[in-house]
Amino acid sequence: MTGTPGKFGGHRKRRVYGLLTCKAARRALGTGSSYAQQRVFFIDEATARAAGYRPCSTCMPDEHKVWKAAQK
Repeated sequence: MTGTPGKFGGHRKRRVYGLLTCKAARRALGTGSSYAQQRVFFIDEATARAAGYRPCSTCMPDEHKVWKAAQK
């Protein structure tokens, strides 16, 4: 595969997506856990949401608040 995997990364098991620069994701990737095996990439937010993922509360707090309010 060539080129960038997209602008957003996600976690398959947790069904959450966020920026590739997210501190929480970077921390999880650095722990040596299986996080990297569950990693998926999205070209944009619309694609992530269509796949059933929610925004990360760490790197996308505003989007997460909107998503959370819509769940009520």
